[in-house]
Amino acid sequence: MSTAHEPAPSTSTAADSFTSLARLDLAGEKHLVHRLDAVPGSERLPLSHKILLENLLRHEDGHTVTAEHITALVRGGSDAAHDVVAFSPSRVFLHDTNGVPVLTDLAALRDAVAAAGGDPRAVRPRIPSHLTVDHSVATEVSGRADALRRNVEIEYTRNAERYRFLKWGETLDGVHVVPPGTGIMHQINLEYLANVVERRAGWAFPDTCAGTDSHTTMVNALGVLAWGVGGVEAEVALLGQPLSMLVPPVVGVELTGELGPGVTATDLVLTVVETLRAHGVVGKFVEFTGDAVARIPLAHRATISNMCPEFGATAAMFPIDGATLGYLRLTGRTPEHVTSVETYAKEQGLWHDPVARLRYDERLRIDLSGVTASLAGPRRPQDRVPLAAVPANATAAISRVRAERNEPDPGSDEATHQRDRARPGGAGADGAVAIAAITSCTNTSNPHVMVAAGLLARNARARGLTAKPWVKTSLAPGSKTVTEYLARAGLTGPLDELGFQLVGYGCMTCIGNSGPLLPDAAQAVAEHGAVVASVLSGNRNFDGRINNDVSLNYLASPPLVVAYALAGSVNHDLTTEPLGLDADGRPVLLADLWPDDAEIDEVVRAHLTPELFREAYTDVFGGDEHWAGVPASDGHHFAWEPDSTYLRRPPFLDEVTETVEPARDVTGARTLLLLGDSVTTDHISPAGRIPATSSAGRHLTERGETDLNTYASRRGNFEVMVRGGFANPRLTNRLAPHAGGGVTPDFTRGGELVPIYEASRSYAAAGVPLIVIAGREYGTGSSRDWAAKTTALLKVNAVLAQSFERIHRANLVALGVLPLQFLDGDSAESLGLDGTEEFDLVGVEAVVRDPARPLTVRVRPGDRPAFEFAVRARLDTPREAAYYENGGVLPYVHRLILRGALD
Repeated sequence: MSTAHEPAPSTSTAADSFTSLARLDLAGEKHLVHRLDAVPGSERLPLSHKILLENLLRHEDGHTVTAEHITALVRGGSDAAHDVVAFSPSRVFLHDTNGVPVLTDLAALRDAVAAAGGDPRAVRPRIPSHLTVDHSVATEVSGRADALRRNVEIEYTRNAERYRFLKWGETLDGVHVVPPGTGIMHQINLEYLANVVERRAGWAFPDTCAGTDSHTTMVNALGVLAWGVGGVEAEVALLGQPLSMLVPPVVGVELTGELGPGVTATDLVLTVVETLRAHGVVGKFVEFTGDAVARIPLAHRATISNMCPEFGATAAMFPIDGATLGYLRLTGRTPEHVTSVETYAKEQGLWHDPVARLRYDERLRIDLSGVTASLAGPRRPQDRVPLAAVPANATAAISRVRAERNEPDPGSDEATHQRDRARPGGAGADGAVAIAAITSCTNTSNPHVMVAAGLLARNARARGLTAKPWVKTSLAPGSKTVTEYLARAGLTGPLDELGFQLVGYGCMTCIGNSGPLLPDAAQAVAEHGAVVASVLSGNRNFDGRINNDVSLNYLASPPLVVAYALAGSVNHDLTTEPLGLDADGRPVLLADLWPDDAEIDEVVRAHLTPELFREAYTDVFGGDEHWAGVPASDGHHFAWEPDSTYLRRPPFLDEVTETVEPARDVTGARTLLLLGDSVTTDHISPAGRIPATSSAGRHLTERGETDLNTYASRRGNFEVMVRGGFANPRLTNRLAPHAGGGVTPDFTRGGELVPIYEASRSYAAAGVPLIVIAGREYGTGSSRDWAAKTTALLKVNAVLAQSFERIHRANLVALGVLPLQFLDGDSAESLGLDGTEEFDLVGVEAVVRDPARPLTVRVRPGDRPAFEFAVRARLDTPREAAYYENGGVLPYVHRLILRGALD
């Protein structure tokens, strides 16, 4: 075990104001550490702040990190809540749809540095990074034995250019690519990559991670401080620059009681999402504590931490304890590493102490015994619906959808007549389940719910039940470990027989790569306007995300996904109505099929072993024969193909100069879009398939493309992405409330409705600046850098909203777009703004110097006197102010490199 701390040699380059540098014996080898107990008061810090403290101690240089920063963090209160710290993650984690744009930016930065006479090799990662290719495979083929093979073939055909580019990315020192077909990034992170404690170059310190996906928080379950950042923030971290942040307040969530029989981890997390979203945890750290924590399996913790973005927190931490060590052993980590984690955590005060009274800024309690079977939907993950209430919820949602379409209410005579023309009770009926997908690392990382799904399928087949023929069923697990333990347990066959054949290892349906609906359902939507549903074991169900033709989307546990495939409709009450009749004509209820908790636990214990995980990750970076066949690339510069429709050099550095122009006021701005509450990054920058009739679709068609693929796959092509900006058909632009997404009035043409991209070009040609006006929770959703990039490329100068999601706000700043927040009580409605006015933003230069100053918005309506109101500029840190002043983070880094100041 450990030895006492020993003084460290005096060769450390850190300032070490608190004399915290020491040596610690870990598994027989001494490592340099910074002792947390050397800082008075640190023992009462929450776990997340202790990890921040160690990070500051290790990077204290008297400038970027000072003793005052450290003291303010430990002192807490208002000082810590408003103090700015520089956080340096130990590694960066990417996936392909966000990772490709990161690498295109780095490739463009190399080109720009070389063109300015600098050394392009200075653009290289300074810390380790992993990029997992998991967002490209789509559910094109399902419900058949060759689905995996066919989907992989389609994936490589569609993404050949992107994969060649990723091979070039591997030539950058420190970039490690996990090839397609391995699994989902967060499950791989949990099962293999996360170390909990890093031992690197003679140092030991907490594993910390910045990831280009908001669900990077999944490894919070292991006690790893990690969260989602935008792609541009990831680039900054890769290049060795710290992430500038306000110290988040910490909400202590006390867990009490026990889950009841048959209640799943999914039911638990949907309750947590609902509770914490209602409490308000946006921009905060959440830490789970209480006597029940010890009774929650690590897999359940991972399910909760994964959905941290859905309740809006920055991180959702569980403590390091015996369950952590047990999971590390189960997943094949070495005994020496497990011992090192235990020693370090106990020595540094990071080990769970259930009686410790840590200094939380807020406290909340959740009683596990109150959790019941639930879904969430039909449009937001925080909208939990008890299982018995799903039919009523779906009926109300169908009415809303038809009202939005200006169609008859479902209960009217006309609507009934229209439905009668479709097959009653089948694919044409409103509420029909068109997609039932076991997908996403949120739940497929949890063997308890996956085994439950397999056992329910086994029981259903034993009673002779089958999935309804219009339901597109699929199984897309987060790693190969899942298919292996399902096979060992004899559960693959029953799932296959219900149509849940393996379709690929990736996010797939959850990210919007759901592929086409089955013909019956597609015809019902196209010809009869049927309002159909999806049920998936994912984490996101925002409007238009899952499939363009699916209006209702419900999150559910894997066994409930199977149950709804059997039922075929979300109007079906699974608590009282039979799922079907068995061979003897007897009704079969869900309760008859639901597996016993003891049986689930027995299967998990019997078939999950360390050897299973070691075998799955033996050659994690090697890939299959398809990956081996992708041509390798080399050279300091990427060779851009001028006719490529997947990879185009991004224009963010095209006009950069070595000097910084002072920020100026914005005058005569017009409103590009006027939006309401809860506009998500899926609304701003869709991820799903590209419609042929959209601006992006027409752009690709004009270039001879027939397979348009998805927006997610085209993120290396800025010309596609800017045309997809705000093009989600579910987006409501109040300047054109009945037109759907993608169009807006062009006031340079007298208010003519045109595609948003065309309007942007008209305004730019006329020299008219642009703003976007929105309501609350603007930018909720994935850490999608393209939601900010497309905003910048549409020449939007500022976004004025009532509140912002943390990642999107930071991304806007990083792209040189000014986030402005209405003061409390103000909104577009209260101020009478209808989007037809002209706006001046007055005092921009002063705000850059002092972000705490209010900025004045001067409004010039055409039909009433001009007036003014004050707003808050959301440049939350001095570094953000510097990014904005430089026109974004890429110009900022470009200038650092040319000055030789990057390192």
